[in-house]
Amino acid sequence: MAMARASSGLAYPDRFYAAATYAGFGGSPNSSSKGVTSKFSNDVALLLYALYQQATVGPCNLPKPRGWSPVEQSKWTSWNGLGTMASIEAMRLFVKILEHNSKMGLPTKGEVALPETKTIPSENGNSGETQDKDVMVEGLGSVGVYDQWVAPPVSGPRPKPRYEHAAAVVDDKMYIFGGNHNGRYLNDLQTLDLRNWTWSRIEVKANSEAPAAVTPCAGHSLIPWEGNKLLSIAGHSKDPSEVVNVRAFDLQTCTWSTMKTYGKPPVSRGGQSVTLVGTNLVIFGGQDGNRTLLNDLHILDLETMTWDEIDTLGVSPSPRSDHAAAVHAERYLLIFGGGTHATCFNDLHVLDLKTMEWSRPTQQGEIPSPRAGHAGVIVGESWFIVGGGDNKSGVSETVVLNMSTLSWSIVTTVEGRAPLASEGLSLVLNGEDVLVSFGGYNGRYNNEVNLLKPSHKSTLQATMSGTPALDSGSGVQNATNGTRDVELEFEAGQEGKIREISMDNNEPQTNQVNEVIAALKTEKEELESALDKEKSQSLQLKQELIEAESKNTDLYKELQSVRGQLAAEQSRCFKLEVDVAELRQKLQTMETLQKEVEILQRQKAASEEAYAKQRQSTGGVWGWLAGTPPPIQKPNDA
Repeated sequence: MAMARASSGLAYPDRFYAAATYAGFGGSPNSSSKGVTSKFSNDVALLLYALYQQATVGPCNLPKPRGWSPVEQSKWTSWNGLGTMASIEAMRLFVKILEHNSKMGLPTKGEVALPETKTIPSENGNSGETQDKDVMVEGLGSVGVYDQWVAPPVSGPRPKPRYEHAAAVVDDKMYIFGGNHNGRYLNDLQTLDLRNWTWSRIEVKANSEAPAAVTPCAGHSLIPWEGNKLLSIAGHSKDPSEVVNVRAFDLQTCTWSTMKTYGKPPVSRGGQSVTLVGTNLVIFGGQDGNRTLLNDLHILDLETMTWDEIDTLGVSPSPRSDHAAAVHAERYLLIFGGGTHATCFNDLHVLDLKTMEWSRPTQQGEIPSPRAGHAGVIVGESWFIVGGGDNKSGVSETVVLNMSTLSWSIVTTVEGRAPLASEGLSLVLNGEDVLVSFGGYNGRYNNEVNLLKPSHKSTLQATMSGTPALDSGSGVQNATNGTRDVELEFEAGQEGKIREISMDNNEPQTNQVNEVIAALKTEKEELESALDKEKSQSLQLKQELIEAESKNTDLYKELQSVRGQLAAEQSRCFKLEVDVAELRQKLQTMETLQKEVEILQRQKAASEEAYAKQRQSTGGVWGWLAGTPPPIQKPNDA
């Protein structure tokens, strides 16, 4: 392998390509044009060439050829399309294709070509081509591998890398709106054609209701509605409004408008979940503009555009944002994961939309690790969860939850720094039940598109490993309401005992059977009575819990009030301290002035005393001015 890496250019692999073609993958040199050489066999030869190059030389670092022949162009494209696939996996896939074609023979001319997709390496370097993976061959742009992420050959101007954006699919087109890039909110609208994988930017037009440039936002939700509209709900922005706004984008006129709603709208927020249930939008949690985490529940009726805040029963999920939500059987709202400013969750909560009661059922299987910023889509009864992080690193596992059994399983794992292991990525489902992810942040902002086609194995694995936990007719089974299970078990025990008596006795023993049945009925009545008592106690405990929560809420409000009063008193105390300091400074100034006054007074008294003495000795200044001579001293006075 070291000698092969020392080789430069495409000279040495040319001999391998010719040998592979001659060996039956591209037709022999002497074969005629009667159909021996097909497009499929040429593509297989190109793929073998690319895999061999990847295994011996490594990823393609050569510039794209310009003046070479079309064959050289095709070989470069095939090799470059493998990206950073590990060398050992390239050689493994190379050998596997050789073995497969040697056993199955050459494909006929009518079969389709291998897709030009790039495999996303798994965490341990495995490209996913294991015995557990089912491989199929489809046309260009389609997914050729089950339960594994691949990168399609996209074209057109790619959107700016971002996370916390919103995505939705309408008519085989994925729409991307807004998001966060380098701390700046975005408001562009991009679309990816899911048939030819071409990006394009939508030029938004202004109208009388809204300008062309709408408010940039992130952490919002995008919901397709009425076939030709996209609803953008909530989200963080630079200058947030007080309440949640609902904006609609018309795909025909390419214009935005703000929809008028009625009732009491929720407080403005981002990182919430918005789930479409029939004609209602169910909004849960999120984080408001003051970074306060929320766990309230609101419903917007899209027919009347009326908001309704829901008072639920049971224990609600703790306040959180960046969680994932899904609806099962048009009745059960599932909330998974999310986080606070310092903690991430992996709990699962279920809300019965008929009774509006929360429950926290037991999860089965391989329970995912705590995460926030993940995304999910539903395929049948399977809920696929991708990405997210735990404040330390991105989550590399793609997991699936069977919503009937509440059993988890791992679909695939990618490398820790791959775009799939990102927070704030988007995940949608196209018409072929293919998962499409875009963007995210895992240390850098991404704008890559990746695809995963679930196999029947991944969607059925969780079902086979669990027992039904969600039933559209019976509701969520909690630990406190297992009455139906006990009754069924008791009735099954009854039938079993009766069958044992019938089989152990060759002759009819009606009386004995009747006695046993009577005893069993009595036992059943006693059990039912005990279960009724348990139900009563359970309801009483629930009521006490609700009362305790209500008292806790009142105490919390009182605590907040006391805190407010304490803050006001602290502010008043601080103001008084400032006033005292000012008064002390004035007092010191007054003492200094008083000392100066005393000094001046003493100086004045001394001056007056000196003046009086001088006046007595000279007759005074006025006498001298008047010309009065001083008194003559008599001789006898001497």
